[in-house]
Parts: sequence; structure tokens; C-alpha cells
Amino acid sequence: MSGTGVMICGHGSRDPEACAEFARLVAAVRPHFPDWPVEMGYLEFARPTLREGLDRLRARGVRRVLALPAMLFAAGHVKNDVPSVLNRYAAEHGLEIRMARELGLDPRLLEAARDRIRAALAADGDGPSPEESALVVVGRGTSDSDANANVAKVARLLWEGLGFQHAEVAYSGVAHPRTHVAVDRTARLGFRRIVVFPWFLFTGVLVRRIHAAVEEVARRHPGVRFVKAHHLDDHPGVVDTFVRRIRGILEGDVAMNCALCKYRERILGYEADVGTPQRSHHHHVEGIGTDGDGHVHAHHPHAHDHPHLHHTRGPHPQERALRVAEWAWRDGAP
Repeated sequence: MSGTGVMICGHGSRDPEACAEFARLVAAVRPHFPDWPVEMGYLEFARPTLREGLDRLRARGVRRVLALPAMLFAAGHVKNDVPSVLNRYAAEHGLEIRMARELGLDPRLLEAARDRIRAALAADGDGPSPEESALVVVGRGTSDSDANANVAKVARLLWEGLGFQHAEVAYSGVAHPRTHVAVDRTARLGFRRIVVFPWFLFTGVLVRRIHAAVEEVARRHPGVRFVKAHHLDDHPGVVDTFVRRIRGILEGDVAMNCALCKYRERILGYEADVGTPQRSHHHHVEGIGTDGDGHVHAHHPHAHDHPHLHHTRGPHPQERALRVAEWAWRDGAP
């Protein structure tokens, strides 16, 4: 359709390898939309920024943009930060911008995770079977309990689907338990092999932090085999999910889970967030990263199908529990 373009919205990273992986995935998506220009941009830390990607589409005559937030779950970036930039840009330039829903819990992503985990087991060689092994799934961790719960659901689905004896869920930050706490706890259960899988699209600081945490725990448990599975990356199932979400915009498949949105409903532990103002907090890091400069956007309203204006994100309600778990791990408690 003439005048239509696709914008793939990434988070961004100071890590050149992470940006290269994102660009490679966008390149794999482009052939699925031969009649439309496909551009990419980052929310923070890298170039092109979201606005620069939109500028490129507009320069090619695009008046309707199908925007995909290339993020696994609907936490603050999907509910607030990305739509903030898109809304402001659309108003400034008279464009129609329609945003897809998050990637979410998709069977194709689970198949990609399955393949990554099986490949890691194969590379580790002969050893304990999955029935004698444990799985630790590590998500990013957010101040949105719905997004955190979805990581736990991923862990359960992979646990049952792959036949592991046990599974734990962990988070690289914000939420509890952190990676080293969950991996150490799993090792204390007596499993001889533990597979750690980062439920991340791309590498970067956080994935490397996960790997470092596994290595730290491994030094305390020399009799356990620790296997680090590759993140999702550009697996065909990931590409397919991107394509389906973009096509879903035109089919009306864009609804996020508002029933558990902490800004709309009273969610246990987050009651104070209902109806609170919102604001994007990424203006100071947009475009600053792998190539060193750029700083262009202001705070904008949230477009999650119900109005919020400017929300200041507070501390995670499990912060005290997180500190207690950290202390116990450092002290070597079982």
C-alpha cells in the first residue's frame, strides 16, 4: 500500500554487538514487506534514534507508520516510553502511527527458546539428562508485576515442555530473585547440571551480567555443570513473531493486557500507581551510546488505550526481600 512504512523500535544499548544483533534481525524482517520501507530506531543509548528512523520513513513519502516495539513484554518501555515518542512525532508531523502490541508469550518464541536450550545441552556433551537437570530462566526484571509474572510463565512452559526435573525463574535486575541467588539456590538442591537461559532478545550488558553471575556461582559449586544457553537473537521463530505482530496491526490485533495494568487496576503491591501521572525518563540518553552523541526528545503522554500523563516510577515492592536474599547468599546460607 502506497505511503505505508514499518518502524521497528528497539531499546538500544551501548554495546555494539547488541546493536549489530538488532540490525541483523531487522534485516531479516525486511524481505517480508517488499512493498513497504522498513526502518529501525532506538529508544536510548544508540543511533538511529526513534525519531531519526521516523524521519527516514517520512523522507520516503510514508504517511502511515506501522510501529513494532521490539520488546518481549509490556512493561514501562512498551506502555509508556515508546508510545510517548511516537505520539509526539505523529502530532508534530501529521502522520498516522499505529503501534503493535508487545511480542509477548508467543509459541514461536518458546520454540526459539527450546532450540537455544537444546543446542546448549548438545554443545555441553554427554551428561545428566533433562530429567536429572534443572533450568533457570532469567528475565530482565521490571517494576511491572504483570511483565515479571510472564517470565515466570515462560519458565513453567519450558520446564514442562522440555522435561526438566526442576525450573527456577530469576531476573537480571529490579525484581527478585536476582540471577546469582536463583542459580545458587538451584545448585543447593543437588542437581548435577543446571541450564541457564536468558529470556532476552539481544546480548548486552545485562546478558553478560547474567553470564558473570553464573560463573561466580559455579566457583562455589565445582561439582555442578553449569550450561549457559544463547539468548533468543535472530532465530527464525523470533523473525516470524516480529512479522506477525506487524501484520497484526492491520488486523486489529494490538490489545495489551489492560486487565493487569498497574496504572489502571489495583494490582497487589502497586496500589499507589493507579491513575498516577506518567512520564518518559529516557530523554537524557536518547542517541547517546555506541556513536557518542544525540539528544532530542522530551516527555510525552502514554498511549496504552487509557490515558495517563506523567508517572514517576517508584521502588519495587520486593526491594526488602531482595536485600535479604542478597545477604543470605553472601553469607552462604542454604
